[in-house]
Amino acid sequence: MAAVDIRDNLLSISWVDSSWIPILNTGTVLDYFSERSNPFYDRTCNNEVVKMQRLTLDHLNQMVGVEYILLHAQEPILFIIRKQQRQSPTQAIPLADYYIIAGVIYQAPDLGSVINSRALTAIHGIQSAFDEAMSYCRYHPSKGYWWHFKDQEERDKAKPKTKKKEEASSFFQRQRVDSLLLELRHKFPPKFIQQKTGEKPVPVEQIKKEPEQPAETIKQEEKEPVKPPQGTTPKAPPEKRMRLQ
Repeated sequence: MAAVDIRDNLLSISWVDSSWIPILNTGTVLDYFSERSNPFYDRTCNNEVVKMQRLTLDHLNQMVGVEYILLHAQEPILFIIRKQQRQSPTQAIPLADYYIIAGVIYQAPDLGSVINSRALTAIHGIQSAFDEAMSYCRYHPSKGYWWHFKDQEERDKAKPKTKKKEEASSFFQRQRVDSLLLELRHKFPPKFIQQKTGEKPVPVEQIKKEPEQPAETIKQEEKEPVKPPQGTTPKAPPEKRMRLQ
């Protein structure tokens, strides 16, 4: 006979009395369940009153209170007993179900306990997966993020070693620096601009105020030929002299 503490969670314990197993049937299963050492049995129930008064179980329908009935039987291996609150001869509220398999009594879990257990199991598996994934994650300012698995070291050792060209900066660094410079340019726009190399920087406001010449005038100036000054005659090209051979 197993000794258990009644204060424990009834869903995590079981009870058995091996001396009853050979004689278990539909007529003796309720007497087996009403053993005083059974932690699932409530001694204040109507079954105990009927048992003390030596009445039949048919009198339970005429009483009000907690009672135990045989709900299902599949001799000799399975018996299901229900604990219910009797309100009237035709009305009873189920409180708990117990199943007996090969003489061992268990309490059937309710729907809330099943959902809670499954949810905790799923959350534990997901949390374990996240913890394991985080253990493979690496970060370095010059490289960024990458994954480092346990078998990667063995693969690296098996591969022939080749000298890697060291770059001045990685793509991650260049991209990050460009974004920072662009952000600083938007926050603090330049006040002076150097249009050509070697020239002095010019204020931005001055460049905006200077009117641009229209394109037509520029084209006309390009088309007009350069006239020689007055009073001067254009020199003819020098005559070519014959070279004596």
